[in-house]
Amino acid sequence: MLATQITQKDGKFYFVCYKAADLLPRVHFSSRYYYEGEQIEATDVHGSDDVAKFIASVERREGAFQRALNRRKIKEIVNFLENAAVQPLIPGTILLFTGEELHFKRIGQHASVGDLSEPAHTYLIIDGQHRLAGLRFYSEHHPQEANQIDVPCMIFDGKSADFAAEMFVLINSTHTRISKSHLVDLMDRVTSATPEKKLAARLVTLLYENATSPLQYRINRLGGRSKQEKWVLQSELYNEIHKLIDQDYDFWEYNFSLKAEKAFPFFADYLKAVAAVMENIWGKKNYMFHKAVTIKAVCRVLGDIIEEDDFYDSWEEKGQNVFLEKIKNWGSFVKDFRAEGFYERFAAKGQVERTRKIHEFLTKNLS
Repeated sequence: MLATQITQKDGKFYFVCYKAADLLPRVHFSSRYYYEGEQIEATDVHGSDDVAKFIASVERREGAFQRALNRRKIKEIVNFLENAAVQPLIPGTILLFTGEELHFKRIGQHASVGDLSEPAHTYLIIDGQHRLAGLRFYSEHHPQEANQIDVPCMIFDGKSADFAAEMFVLINSTHTRISKSHLVDLMDRVTSATPEKKLAARLVTLLYENATSPLQYRINRLGGRSKQEKWVLQSELYNEIHKLIDQDYDFWEYNFSLKAEKAFPFFADYLKAVAAVMENIWGKKNYMFHKAVTIKAVCRVLGDIIEEDDFYDSWEEKGQNVFLEKIKNWGSFVKDFRAEGFYERFAAKGQVERTRKIHEFLTKNLS
């Protein structure tokens, strides 16, 4: 097979391009041995979940270094392969290993391009096991399309198995994770993102940028060094808005066509009403109403409010006033949000439970 030989210090390895149909039979899936008390993720091995069956069939041994395959991750990759439009399906190289020493024969005058022999046994996967597992299932359902997919691979040969394990540790211990807020910031440019995800991401951007938003410049988008006080992480606010849209998809699709520019005035009117009712404590340091746990709870209350019949029509008629009528009672409970004793009044084991308790408290006191 045609390959490019890459030399770095005393080491040599190869870049090759495999057709998916040619590569998949040549790789070996494995995961590290499960010690006593640990459970394999695939529980539906006798049911109809083919991914679970596959995970259960993967060889598990003490000498392996790969983590157990994640069923959800594989399904997400398959979904991406099926729905991706213009972006590359496998943009990063798959790292493969064989203990056999492969033979490289130069072609013509090219020092680094030549013909590389293939190993007699299957490759061990150093990096890319989930991508190849996803490609495997995609190939089963779309064999013709899969035959057109080129998979970029780096091949390391002639070393001990410890070399592959060391490479695996190096890659995964030095990997720089992209922050969730950074991903939200790029959601508009992800063609495979669902309309509700794009709507949620765009709403967060408008809430940060628009001068009519009570949260303007108060959202911590990418951890910048702005001296403006930040109240909530972009990723946290995005999660709440996405859940809000997802739980009542028809409301946002029917009334706003899932367009942020149409939905923003509705969302902004709600937050402006909240800021008006809680004006005496909104943004005040001695109170907790502008903190992340409360802002997230406030978003959840909007989900409760829009469940009412014809609420959108009422908003079109009355605008911000329809929200003021619903939440006017909150002004009587400003003392409950004093910083002093706040964590005792809304006692919880963590922020998730505390947000839930604040949500219940606010919903109970709607008009």
